[in-house]
Amino acid sequence: MKMTFFTGENLGKMKSIKHFFLIAAAIISLSFTDVNAQASSAVAARQAKPAKSLEQQIFKKIMGLPNYGLFDHITYQVNGGTVLLSGNVYSLGTRKSAERVVRRIAGVEQVVNNIRELPPSSFDDAIRQRIVNEFVNAPGVYRYIYGVNPPVRIIVNNGRVALEGYVRDRGTARYMNILANRVPGTFRVTNNLIVENEIDS
Repeated sequence: MKMTFFTGENLGKMKSIKHFFLIAAAIISLSFTDVNAQASSAVAARQAKPAKSLEQQIFKKIMGLPNYGLFDHITYQVNGGTVLLSGNVYSLGTRKSAERVVRRIAGVEQVVNNIRELPPSSFDDAIRQRIVNEFVNAPGVYRYIYGVNPPVRIIVNNGRVALEGYVRDRGTARYMNILANRVPGTFRVTNNLIVENEIDS
């Protein structure tokens, strides 16, 4: 059996090895601390997402109204804690529902409800249906009136038609205006469609 004697040289080597392991352990500990700090920062950042603006909250509430459909159009303006609601609605109960959900938003102090309820009219109902038929049968147009919250709204009041909402390009806006104008029974068509790529230009 080979005997190992702890000479000064051996003891020096052992101290160096011990020193090395202590330094390595400290580095690993610092690394874990740094990882934990980064993870905590990431969690804090996720938890500290900026709150939605008042305008964004109003928009979401209006879009979420159960009866807010193709023949309704609501706009709003915010002045401090006062919200002014405008527009025209065909769906029953939507005027009051809009006011109620907006009034419940934190930061809203007063709601001025200028939304108009469109009167019942079989004449206007026929125009609505004819315009929808024109849009459905037109290439590239149907998608603008399809779905729960379509980007384009059709407002009809006593034979007067207003196209509201957003389209991708100016050509589509003109095309939809032409289609609505050729519907029998319409007295006037107002094209209020906003072209998305022209908003900031």
